[in-house]
Amino acid sequence: MFDFKQILLGSEDWNFLLETVLRTGIMFFVIIFGLRLLGKRGVKQLSVFELVVIIGLGSAAGDPMFYKDVGIMPAIVVFTMIISLYTIITYFIGKSKKFEKLVEGKPICLIQDGVFCIDDFKKESLGEDEFFAELRLKGVSQLGQVEKAIEEISGEISVFYYDNADVKYGLPILPNSLEKPFKTFAKDTHYSCTFCGYTQEFKTGEHGNCKVCKNDEWVESSNKKRIS
Repeated sequence: MFDFKQILLGSEDWNFLLETVLRTGIMFFVIIFGLRLLGKRGVKQLSVFELVVIIGLGSAAGDPMFYKDVGIMPAIVVFTMIISLYTIITYFIGKSKKFEKLVEGKPICLIQDGVFCIDDFKKESLGEDEFFAELRLKGVSQLGQVEKAIEEISGEISVFYYDNADVKYGLPILPNSLEKPFKTFAKDTHYSCTFCGYTQEFKTGEHGNCKVCKNDEWVESSNKKRIS
């Protein structure tokens, strides 16, 4: 019913397994050599540009390992071209800030003084829940603890905190904290806009729109200190 030789080997014969071992060994050392030429920066953190380079190297290295009709020399030529282009582009990145921004992008400020930078946040393919999870992993429970949050070109989030003495009321970001927003305030305290995090004090029975984004849904603010 089943052709196990076809399942295990495809169209090749058993002797190709030994050739695969040799091919993989050669390409393994070519990859190591290529990454050494890229330098530590290319391995430690990946911008979009560097990710394209790594994908290109991976594709060039993978095919010759197990496709009999793909020669090793063309793969080495591809490696040489990718590394050469990387070296040239990296040189120009170091010479021109405009070229660096064009190739790698630039850091984006997502939070300033405990409030979302809405226009910048919309430019990034970053969901609110995903972003809140990133902040929680850094010990943040409410946005009033955050002076500034920046998305770096590598995609990582850098967070600069207020000192505990300077922590303000802010939007709580713990799970389920935004599930029951309201429009009319039940007591005198601080409330945070569920959309942008803008926070202000309201009186009982008041109803207001956010001064920043005009949203009219609020949750009670938190002034918890950050646990480091």
